Amino acid sequence: MSAGKRKRKSGNWARRQERDPFVRKARADGLRARAFFKLEQIDEKYRLIRPSTRLVDLGSAPGSWSQYAARKVADPGQVVAVDLLPMDSVPGVTFLQGDFTDQAVLEQVLTALDDTPLDLVLSDMAPNISGVRATDEARAEVLQDAVLGFCFRALRRGGVLLTKLFEGETATRMRRHMGEAFDHVQAIKPAASRARSREIYLLGRGFRGAPANQGDTR
Repeated sequence: MSAGKRKRKSGNWARRQERDPFVRKARADGLRARAFFKLEQIDEKYRLIRPSTRLVDLGSAPGSWSQYAARKVADPGQVVAVDLLPMDSVPGVTFLQGDFTDQAVLEQVLTALDDTPLDLVLSDMAPNISGVRATDEARAEVLQDAVLGFCFRALRRGGVLLTKLFEGETATRMRRHMGEAFDHVQAIKPAASRARSREIYLLGRGFRGAPANQGDTR
């Protein structure tokens, strides 16, 4: 992409941000990102988070989903956030900086939760976009495989996964794989998602546990 095109694209993005009512509301309410409202809308409809919920927010930075979850969870529930990037502290949230696919980080997550399997896994992550469709699909597939792999290792039977994808081959494949691991899988597009965006969320409920050949490290 030429420098001129990058500049125009950046300018268009900035103008959309300024016009976006969810961006303005997030700023007014002291929230870290407009993504707060996506989780809020999904949770209001599907009631994913209860006071007793033990959950992990994968790829949590800058922390808007953790902010929302912390407002809903109370003792004995817990919120653990994980990201490769640093994240400013959120009251009521335990933050672990590291790669969630790393066994050592997984052990830290489970230790923070008193070695109790999770009720809910949240992921609002997206891969770095190159603009090359095949490359971007491959990166998205690797990321989603990692999210599902985390569920096999840390999510309790009957638990829930909410993960972000973009419409395309990876979303189709992930929906099939989630259908093998969860009793119910559906695609969701909350009102806070931009209408022109290919972004969707897959919600898996009724986790069946790791398959026999996957093993279970818990």
